Amino acid sequence: MKKGGGRVKRARKTVFLTLLLALLLAAGQGKGDGEAAVTAEGPAQVELDCPLVALTFDDGPRRSTTEELLDGLAQRGAHATFFLVGEMIPGNEDLIMRMEAEGHQIGTHSYDHVYLTGLNARDFARQVDRTETMLTQILGREGFLLRPPYGRIDSAVEKRTDSPLILWSIDPEDWDDKNTDRIVEHITANARDGDVILLHDIYPTSVAAALRVVDALHQKGFLFVTIEELAHQRHVELTPGQTYRSFYP
Repeated sequence: MKKGGGRVKRARKTVFLTLLLALLLAAGQGKGDGEAAVTAEGPAQVELDCPLVALTFDDGPRRSTTEELLDGLAQRGAHATFFLVGEMIPGNEDLIMRMEAEGHQIGTHSYDHVYLTGLNARDFARQVDRTETMLTQILGREGFLLRPPYGRIDSAVEKRTDSPLILWSIDPEDWDDKNTDRIVEHITANARDGDVILLHDIYPTSVAAALRVVDALHQKGFLFVTIEELAHQRHVELTPGQTYRSFYP
């Protein structure tokens, strides 16, 4: 719990996709055209007239899989949001800096992936504030979204956090059978404008599925944006302690 918090500070450099990229992808020309993406600092000044989804990843970073995922997202000009586990951070600081540099959003997912419900104030701080402090030391800023492990939230979590609480609207349970084809089918069959998709970047099968999903939905005119970008496009102000599952028009 940051003293004097109360509102989440915007990232120092929040990168938004521009209308040019939106039109390219909506026309089915965006696949593999990451080099053509035009970026701008600060909030987007245009409304993106195409379906938007937020691809989110939990439990990382893990070098063997997250690095491959970042490579694939960069090639496709797609943005994502990563909810990081504190104990996974040491040794992966460069990956976290790369995430931010390439326009992805970073959030916290507790220190060692425990239920936040039922914790006292000290243990909550150990799980959430400790992880935020680690990220602040790496990135030089504050203000991170929070995804509670297992999606478990209670009134104490809502009161103690200085962050918006981000859940999801599509969950293919990629951790279960680790079947890439099934994961891709589940997401592509159910995705609609404003969805928040849950995956885990610690599984090779999930990384492969994510990149296939990006390709498939790009062909349908979708853009992949961060949670902050999606909220901005939907004119939603992300509020600390408030839970968000989707951002439908």
